[in-house]
Amino acid sequence: MTRRSLFEFLAPMAVGALLLAPHAHAATPANVDAARLGKADRDAANWLSYGRTYSEQRFSPLAKITADNASQLGLAWSADLDTNRGQQATPLVIDGVMYVSTAWSMVKAYDAATGKLLWSYDPEVPREVGVKGCCDVVNRGVAAWKGKIYVGTFDGRLVALDARTGKPKWSVVTGDQSNLTITGAPRVVKGRVIIGMSGGEYGIRGYLSAYDAETGKLAWRFYTVPGDPSKPFENKAMEMAAKTWSGEYWKLGGGGTTWDAISYDPDLNLVYFGVGNGIEWARNYRTKSKGDNLFLSSIVALNADTGKYVWHYQATPGEEWDFDAVQQLMQADLKIDGKQRKVIMQANKNGFFYVLDRTNGKLISATTFVPINWASGVDPKTGRPIENPGIRYDQTGKPFAMMPGALGAHSWQPMAYNPKTGLVYSPWAGTSRSRP
Repeated sequence: MTRRSLFEFLAPMAVGALLLAPHAHAATPANVDAARLGKADRDAANWLSYGRTYSEQRFSPLAKITADNASQLGLAWSADLDTNRGQQATPLVIDGVMYVSTAWSMVKAYDAATGKLLWSYDPEVPREVGVKGCCDVVNRGVAAWKGKIYVGTFDGRLVALDARTGKPKWSVVTGDQSNLTITGAPRVVKGRVIIGMSGGEYGIRGYLSAYDAETGKLAWRFYTVPGDPSKPFENKAMEMAAKTWSGEYWKLGGGGTTWDAISYDPDLNLVYFGVGNGIEWARNYRTKSKGDNLFLSSIVALNADTGKYVWHYQATPGEEWDFDAVQQLMQADLKIDGKQRKVIMQANKNGFFYVLDRTNGKLISATTFVPINWASGVDPKTGRPIENPGIRYDQTGKPFAMMPGALGAHSWQPMAYNPKTGLVYSPWAGTSRSRP
């Protein structure tokens, strides 16, 4: 990592260290539980989880940095990381300690005030598995719970570390290590570590898993696409989803990886997550150009205790353009048409900004935030996109310049919501891709 990019990576945390008085580390490092996470929005001195709070708003109430004094700030400290590979993590700051994951799923703990390295952990991911990373060997963050730090490794493990020493407490393999990878950050909900997986282009059948935070025992697993229909379905949701597929899709795995977005509503006891693309991309190869192919490119809500399906919203039915729906899922309570609504928001890769009722998944609004030409809008009654003619691979056989393209309008880059202004802040790309 260059010094410039390292500064850009650490600057927000370094600036915070300048304005917060140093304090001694807590007697129990990473002492995070449900009660503390539930009050995280009022804990200005800490960043307890990937999105700071269960709602994943990423809003900091710190107010000492203003437009008037920002020019007086300087670098408090910096640290060199082990590799110049991709760095995408959001650090946690808990009671004066910064915990951050790096490329190759390594984890480091720093004194947040001084930058002193407290410990470093290397899961020793075999370097040959790097070829399976569509977008480098990145890791987006860790989770904390009752003295432990949790990280998903690129070779498909979930590891619990002692927050004081960085030594492993337990490690579990989350699936077939020959094809899956993990790049996303875990979340801890009610004493269970929830983790997704990536590798949608490598013959994966996607799922979301929950593991006991103390023991690593699997508590529940929800598959995002159906398996072989000649075998019993895992649940009613898979039976429903199978009706939207055809052909021998299961031989390719189906896709539907869960590589980023997860959030939790403690009042509704619902876990929300996003689902990625199908494999193969072109629908005619995986399912004879038929059906919506649930739950690809969908936002799904599950019961946090059981992992049982509650509702879904599919942003791109029959998805075949790599329009993953794994971008951040932010919760808020908004007044819409004079009524208070519990909503969940996403700036989707397909170019639409969605606002859904998070109690039932019903569409409230869908507005474009970049130029698009694959759809003219979203039907407010059905929630389905109004596709423009000639956009699918098997429709005309002619080239078509798609907007957005495979890089999408918005991908993993975190967005934030300011409850004081009602504004959402999000990076976006708006790229196009010529379809062969």
